Amino acid sequence: MDSVKLGLLGVGTVGSGTINVLQRNACEISRRAGRNIVISKALVRDITKSRKCNLNGLQLTEDPYSVVDDPEIEVIVELLGGIDLARELILRAIDNGKHIVTANKALIAKHGNSIFEKAKDKGVIVAFEAAVAGGIPIIKTIREGLTGNQIEWIVGIINGTSNYILSEMSDKCCEFTAVLAEAQQLGYAEADPSFDVDGIDAAEKLTILASIAFGIPLQFEKIYTEGISRIKSLDVEYARQLGYSIKLLGIARRTIEGIELRVHPTLIPENILIARVNGVMNSVLVKGDAVGQSLSCGAGAGSEPTASSVTADVIDVVRSLTVNPDNRVPVLAFQADRFSDLPILKMENIETAYYLRIHAIDTPGVLSDITRILSDRSISIEAILQKSLSENNTDVPIIILTHRTFEKNMNDAVAHIEELKSIVKSIMLIRMEYLNDNW
Repeated sequence: MDSVKLGLLGVGTVGSGTINVLQRNACEISRRAGRNIVISKALVRDITKSRKCNLNGLQLTEDPYSVVDDPEIEVIVELLGGIDLARELILRAIDNGKHIVTANKALIAKHGNSIFEKAKDKGVIVAFEAAVAGGIPIIKTIREGLTGNQIEWIVGIINGTSNYILSEMSDKCCEFTAVLAEAQQLGYAEADPSFDVDGIDAAEKLTILASIAFGIPLQFEKIYTEGISRIKSLDVEYARQLGYSIKLLGIARRTIEGIELRVHPTLIPENILIARVNGVMNSVLVKGDAVGQSLSCGAGAGSEPTASSVTADVIDVVRSLTVNPDNRVPVLAFQADRFSDLPILKMENIETAYYLRIHAIDTPGVLSDITRILSDRSISIEAILQKSLSENNTDVPIIILTHRTFEKNMNDAVAHIEELKSIVKSIMLIRMEYLNDNW
C-alpha cells in the first residue's frame, strides 16, 4: 500500500520531537500501523533556522495554506499552539477532507465542540491525546481502556510548572516568588507564568478530561479556577505537620446534582500515591465504578514525551483510514447524540473540607469566637493547631481543618470571622480532599 503522507504545522519543541520519533521508529511504526508514514511537508516560521531534528527529505514551507491544501496529504498534524490561526487552518483542512492530530489544548477546550461537529459532517478524525498530560496516554485510557466503567471522578496534577513550584516550596521551605524565579531560569516557567500558576492551563486540560469522562459538552467557561500564587511556605509546612501535601489539582466529579469542575490548590493526605508525584511530573487519578481507582503518571510535557502521544494519534488515524466513520471510536468517548445535559455546579454549591490559616491577637476568647461562628453554620472541626507568636510578635497563627461543608457556608463564616476585632489579616483558605473510595 502507498505511504500515508503527513503535513506538519510547526517544527518547534514538539514538532521536532515528532519528526525524531517518526524517523527513529519508522520500522516499528509501520509494523503497527500497517503502512509507512512519512512527513511530506512541514510549516516553519523561518526556513533558514536550524532545528533539533533531521529535516533532510522534508519539504519546508512558510505558507501554511500550501500544507492544508496539498491534495497528497491525508493527515494534518497541528503543533502551532495559539488559537486563531490554528483554528482557521484546522477547519480548512477538515473542509479539504483531511484528518487532524493536534496537541492544542486551548483550541480543543474552547472550540472543540464546533470543530468536532464539522469533522463528523466531513467524516474525518480529530485526535488530541497530546493535548492533556504530555506523554501520559490518559485520553485513550479513559475513552477506550475504561469505557466499560461509569467514571465517578477524576483528579489530576496536570500542570508541571505549578507542581514543580509547590514541590520546591515543600522541599526547600522557600516562598512562591523565589521558586518561581528559579523555575523561570530552568525553563520550567515562562516569562509570563500566569497561564500556569493561575490554573488556566490545568482548566483547559480538565475541560477535555471531564467531557470524555462524563459525556458532556466541552465547557471551559464554567470551570472554577484558582492558582497557587497565594500559597505561603508556612501553609506548606503546617499542612505537612497535619499529614497533608498541597497540590494544584484539577477535579471533575459526578454528583446527583451535577458535575463539579474545579482547579485549585488542595490539601490531600501525604500517604496517598498522587501526593508523592513531585517536580514537573503529571499524574491523573481516575475512579471508575468497576475498576476502582487507577493512577497514571509520567512526563506532562517535553519534546519527545509529547511527541509520543502525537505519534500514537497518527498511528490510530492511519489504522482508521479505511474504517466506516460510524464505527470509529467516538471523539469524546460517547456517541454525539447521547451527550448528557447534567449541569456544571457553581462553586458555592460544592461541598468539601477546608484548611484555614487565621492570624489573631493573642487575647482570651478569640478561639471560642471563631468556633462559634463555624458552629452557627454547621461547620464541624477536624483539627486545630495553634502556633506560637508570629515573627512580628503581634499575632498568633491558628490553623483549623474542617469537615466537609458547602462553599457558600464557608465563605459566609470566613467573612464573619474576618470582621472580629481580634483578627489581623485576611484568612487563608485552602480546600481539602481525602480522595478515598467513599468520596
